[in-house]
Amino acid sequence: FTLVPPDQAQNIIGCKWVFIVKYNPDGSLKQHKARLVAKDFQQQPGIDFTETFSPVIKPLTIRLIFTLAINDKWPLRQLDVNNAFLQGSLHDTVYMIQPPGFINPASPNHVCKLHKPIYGLKQAPRAWFTELRSYLISYGFKNSISDSSLFISHRTKFLLYFLFYFSYLNLANISLTYFYELNLTFLNLIELNSLFCMFVLID
Repeated sequence: FTLVPPDQAQNIIGCKWVFIVKYNPDGSLKQHKARLVAKDFQQQPGIDFTETFSPVIKPLTIRLIFTLAINDKWPLRQLDVNNAFLQGSLHDTVYMIQPPGFINPASPNHVCKLHKPIYGLKQAPRAWFTELRSYLISYGFKNSISDSSLFISHRTKFLLYFLFYFSYLNLANISLTYFYELNLTFLNLIELNSLFCMFVLID
């Protein structure tokens, strides 16, 4: 964000810190995490946001792909994107108060003009999906007509299915070599928090 002088024409929204304690699978402490979250209930339509809808993968699509994966013994992988919403681009003009505890002493009355869709903004999920979709399309994926959160890549020897669910990116029928190739490609765009094999349990 950039600090700018306040103006009566601006709709200035609030923000707060959300503190999270994360644990390892064995119950031991992993990290203390702080996240700055915007107060979206103070946003006004047509002023600091327009479109907000962001699709996520349909449960029916998940069941279908997982069923195919089990029957045909496809490998499944998952990418976890770190600070997913911050990877998007903000196209609306949004003003926010300075974060509590981090007031600039030289400009204490200035407000933040946001450049990134931080967590809490109504348009943040859509901005992240739009950014990822553009990148996947440029990489050769095709967007499914029946489910806009499903992307398909037709390689020489196989089809790759890419399922989008917020910060989790699930890949089906992917070779280990192509998985690492795709992982390195994504590192040019986003920061991956972890990558691991995904085990499927069907009830």
